[in-house]
This record gives sequence, structure tokens and C-alpha cells, in this order.
Amino acid sequence: MVDILNDNLKIQVSEAFTQLKEPVQILFFSKKTNCDYCDETRQMVEEVTSLSKQIKLSVFDLEKDYEQAAHYRVDKAPGMVITGRDGDQILDYGIRISGIPSGHEFRVLINDLILVSGRDSGLSQHTRDILSGLTRPVLLQVYVTPT
Repeated sequence: MVDILNDNLKIQVSEAFTQLKEPVQILFFSKKTNCDYCDETRQMVEEVTSLSKQIKLSVFDLEKDYEQAAHYRVDKAPGMVITGRDGDQILDYGIRISGIPSGHEFRVLINDLILVSGRDSGLSQHTRDILSGLTRPVLLQVYVTPT
């Protein structure tokens, strides 16, 4: 099997991962049929997690492990939940990725891992103050299509 990440990219990601502070857990959901990019996404995530001991990977089948998928509100494959890990406890910050994070979205995956590891969003105090005034949940979704 040929690596998805080339050596130069692995070096860049490894250097970025020097910023990792706390353990991170990726929950990866795929399914065996009717899943474009599941195999490629899993391979990519396995290669990424191999670049740091701070990142662990758990793999689930969206249909077989439906209770886990429902718990984390994952309904698409491939899908990922980027969480913190504190011993056996999973810290869910609500970060979900659906589809293969290729192109510019790969940078988003790496940045998400670093942010979750730091246990801080990086938002300014002004933004935090505005967000603290929200009175109901907000769902923010970003859609990207491969070109």
C-alpha cells in the first residue's frame, strides 16, 4: 500500500505536532458499503496519528456501532469526531469532520488536532463574551466539495 502523505508532508505535520499539549482521540466512523473515500480517509488518519504519540485513533462502523455513532451525532461516513482524552475520559468539543479532509481541509484537520490538544479554542475574550450570551444551541456547518 502506498502512503497517502508524502515524506515532506509528514515532516511538516510532525513539526506542527510539536505544539500538541494534551492527548487527543480521533473517533473514525466508516462503513463497508456505499462509502466513497472511507478506505482512503482511514489510511490518511492512520498515517496522521502515527506521527504523534499524543494522538490515538478509534475506528467504528457507522452501521454496526450505531449506538456510538448516535451518541456522537455522526450520521455520515467517512466521519470523524476530534476529541480530547483525559485518561479513559473522552472530552467532546463538538468538532466533526464528514468526508475526506483533503486539500485545504487537511490543514483544518491538523489545526483541529492542535486546538483540541491545547484545550482552548483560541478565540478572543471579546468573541467569548459574545458567545456566552447565546441562549440556545447553534449548529455551524461548513461544506466543501472536491474540485
